[in-house]
Amino acid sequence: MPTDEVEQDRLDMHHEILLLMLKGKLHLAPLKDPQRILDVGTGTGIWAIDAADAYPLAEVVGTDLSPIQPSWVPPNCKFEVDDAEQKWTFADDTFDYIHSRNLSMCVGDWPRYMREVFRCTKPGGFCELGELGGAPTSDDNTLHPGIARCFGLCAEAMEKIGRPFVTGKELKKLLEEAGFVEVVAVDVKQPLGPWPKDERMKKVGAMNMLMGQTGFEAYGMAPLTRILGMSREDALQVFVNGVKGLKNKNYHCYNFL
Repeated sequence: MPTDEVEQDRLDMHHEILLLMLKGKLHLAPLKDPQRILDVGTGTGIWAIDAADAYPLAEVVGTDLSPIQPSWVPPNCKFEVDDAEQKWTFADDTFDYIHSRNLSMCVGDWPRYMREVFRCTKPGGFCELGELGGAPTSDDNTLHPGIARCFGLCAEAMEKIGRPFVTGKELKKLLEEAGFVEVVAVDVKQPLGPWPKDERMKKVGAMNMLMGQTGFEAYGMAPLTRILGMSREDALQVFVNGVKGLKNKNYHCYNFL
């Protein structure tokens, strides 16, 4: 996964996209005065920083393999370098709330990951996972072939190495198997391109279009060339066609968060 400055800008933009999609909410879990919050795979740390501002009495910890987070953060926020796929260093029942998102391409053993989440969540606490469904679709049979091929090849590659994209239904089952109860799966449409009539969703789609102009190549080049064996030139053409689909308002494509 890339961690350069362009990727960090994409991560921050996607944070803004998710805020728009969730109508300004940082989370959907019904939190009430949480004392300790964990953000797994924190990336630039933007969610953890916002959570620390929203809950000034809570200690917010963000973990990631890459130490790319800022040094100027709220006093109740800190970051640690850690590998979420290894056994976590936190004690049992440590956190009131554990949050993670966009880890599909990073987690190879979801049952193990869920067991660690469950182990470190306090009784009565919450966890919330946000993962983008890998398969785009449309409600009016206008799925752009370039977008479909781009997502489809990436999904094929990740499936091949045992890191498939996960759906809300699959995450719900994994959480229940780990021991969580009252699990709720919420699917939120994410438009791929500025085609919606609704102004809020049009803005989401426009921001996704901007992300895709560099994001398709950044996320897809390694899977398509190293795993599927495509040439760099053929892979670049896949991404070019995908971006064309994002820009064409006649195609009403979306996927799910």
